[in-house]
Amino acid sequence: MFRQTKTGVLIAILRALILNDNYSQLVFSGQMFVTKKDSMHSIQVTIPVKPLVIALALAYASLPAFAQTPDKTLAETTVLGTAEETLKQAPGVSIITAEDIEKRPPANDISEIIRTMPGVNLTGNSTSGQRGNNRQIDLRGMGPENTLILIDGKPVSSRNSVRYGWRGERDSRGDTNWVPAEQIERIEVIRGPAAARYGSGAAGGVVNIITKTAAKEMHGQVTAYANLPEHSEEGSTQRLNFSLNGPLGEDFSYRIYGNYNHTDADDRTINAGHQAPGFASSLPAGREGVRNRDVGARLSWNLLPGHSLDLDINHSRQGNIYTGDTQNVGTNPVVDAMIGQETNRMERQTYALTHKGKFDFGNSLSYLQYSETENSRIQEGLVGGTEGMFLAGKPPFLTSKLEDVTAHSEVNVPIRGAVNQMLTVGVEWSGQKLNDPGSNTVATSFGSIPGVSSSGRSPDSSAHTVSMFVEDNVELSSNTILTPGLRYDKHSQSGANWSPALNLTHLLNDKVTLKAGVARAYKAPNLYQSNPNYLLFSSGNGCVAVSNGTTGCYLQGNDDLLAETSVNRELGIEYKEGGFAAGITWFRNDYHDKIQAGTTPVAISGGGTARSIYQWTNIPEAVAEGLEGNLRVPVTHSLDWISNFTYMLESKNKSTGDFLSVIPEYTINSSLDWRVNNKLGMLFSLTLYGKQEPMKLDFKGNPVTGTSANTVEPYVVAGLSGNYTLSKNLKLTAGISNLFDKRQFRAGNAVSVSSTAVYGTSGGAGAATYNEPGRTLYMSVTSSF
Repeated sequence: MFRQTKTGVLIAILRALILNDNYSQLVFSGQMFVTKKDSMHSIQVTIPVKPLVIALALAYASLPAFAQTPDKTLAETTVLGTAEETLKQAPGVSIITAEDIEKRPPANDISEIIRTMPGVNLTGNSTSGQRGNNRQIDLRGMGPENTLILIDGKPVSSRNSVRYGWRGERDSRGDTNWVPAEQIERIEVIRGPAAARYGSGAAGGVVNIITKTAAKEMHGQVTAYANLPEHSEEGSTQRLNFSLNGPLGEDFSYRIYGNYNHTDADDRTINAGHQAPGFASSLPAGREGVRNRDVGARLSWNLLPGHSLDLDINHSRQGNIYTGDTQNVGTNPVVDAMIGQETNRMERQTYALTHKGKFDFGNSLSYLQYSETENSRIQEGLVGGTEGMFLAGKPPFLTSKLEDVTAHSEVNVPIRGAVNQMLTVGVEWSGQKLNDPGSNTVATSFGSIPGVSSSGRSPDSSAHTVSMFVEDNVELSSNTILTPGLRYDKHSQSGANWSPALNLTHLLNDKVTLKAGVARAYKAPNLYQSNPNYLLFSSGNGCVAVSNGTTGCYLQGNDDLLAETSVNRELGIEYKEGGFAAGITWFRNDYHDKIQAGTTPVAISGGGTARSIYQWTNIPEAVAEGLEGNLRVPVTHSLDWISNFTYMLESKNKSTGDFLSVIPEYTINSSLDWRVNNKLGMLFSLTLYGKQEPMKLDFKGNPVTGTSANTVEPYVVAGLSGNYTLSKNLKLTAGISNLFDKRQFRAGNAVSVSSTAVYGTSGGAGAATYNEPGRTLYMSVTSSF
């Protein structure tokens, strides 16, 4: 005699009934945790069967648990999810749904809503504050370059086509704006050890943007969005997109979408009166405008029972509306003449073929993706204080071209026995090739570099990685799941890297769950850092030191760099009862071999005025440590209070003591979600940003002084929105962002740059390197069928 659980009986009945030839097959994909007092299974069930079958099974499951003799008992079916699915239940993982996006649609980039998750901030690409309004996702203080962006699980790296500066700057908005917000099914924000399985670039974490799938029935949607800033000097946004999907015969279905997004640039004078002394004669630029166009198509083929093949073709174009940003807040006649025009554009096209299969032994996922990014922009200088400034005269547009290829295949095999397991084994090959004709010139007056030709150097650079990985999701007991993993990457330039991982989920009781993890993540050098033909040069202001008879310096790529690595740990505890949930997580990332511009010359140039030659180099250690928490309180049956927080305990370069990333000391996100009735919903949200401190040292190693040491004091941004279902096919969302009109103004770069002042000693903007837009009204209308 033994007890048969209601969940097990339900599954057994459905399986027995559905596997009958008259019904469709039961599909297990392991997405959702179903927790009961004496066991834990990861299971998602897709059941396209007759209503009568479901009704019978549910009615049976609602009966009390009962005892049965062995000869009358159906064996309990246990389905354990894959390691990837279990890791998405880790404490460092947040899910943003399509409904969340609908409640407060972003004006332009989905980073606006991703930033409301725990452990997430928006920062410029480096602590220098250059390109300060190009804010990107920064996970756990590790910087945007350590955030890996995926679309439907496939890597996106178009920002790698943008030149990499002295302090790690890129004139790029990042890779979170290639998919229209209305075409997103969900966004997975994966931080900490759970992200290590994704390979290079995930030391901070992963943002996986999952798009909507092709449907079995005909559906269409058109959405129009517009906003109106209260302050006329801030740019407004208009967005229009559509989607259409449905069947194409018995075995085929399709999805197509198109999007147009236009955001006006801020006025040139938006920061007038706020600039730091070092920028008094040259205004810091506001936010650039955006012209985005996207079109995408997917064809899905159910080629065999349990097997599907998806073909994706996407093309996007992102152009800017220039506001005068020259990286170092300088100006010249060409800069002034180009304000309000398009000075750079990025075009990205991707082709992907994805196969999902279900076999007797398990299931598989394989894909092949090719992407091409053309980055065209007006030619800029590479020298010192004019780095990033347009060249004199009529400089041409130069185009860099980045090609990415990724081939990935994995199989998931259930192993049943005394200990149930789900084994995952996979291989991956990825390669990048960059052609950049504008970033390898050398000024002959600066002198020749030993071993490097002064002309005729190749504009090409490339690298590839061969990877293998294995994971095992092990149900040690009814309350404990252990998930070990190991990934091996062989990079063509930085060599081999091993990424072991171990994650644990343990139910202390039916309400309290303990989760822990540790993993080693890594990031290979980018194609600018590792290319000896890539050069930046300075007449003196940009140099760490000018000594030994030299009057300037070069910064050269280095093909002997090691990969950056990070040992990521987290420990979290969760309490759930009914709709109430609370949790807290401690995380620590110990960062090794971070790549930055070297501070010790490796050679002296010859054939002219002597210049020091520096290279990109690895620094020993850095650390990012903090706490994350979440709280969900069902105040009433129709009102939920939802909050999360991030508190940074430490974020520093252990060699210098300086910050890794300029982010708030703490961030608190809180919202009241009120479902007024079945047609109307209201959302009040606020974000409290703690004090933001600038870099402590300039790149010469001197303490910053004067306004360069200024902080941004804590401030609150609140929002109010409502969504109303006018009819079955028509929805309206309207709201106010930054309800209390708490604006922030860019005062310049973190530290000053001028021809008369030594970089970094005084006159800089401190942490005031970006604009926070003021009160803005917005409205979104969606019509569907």
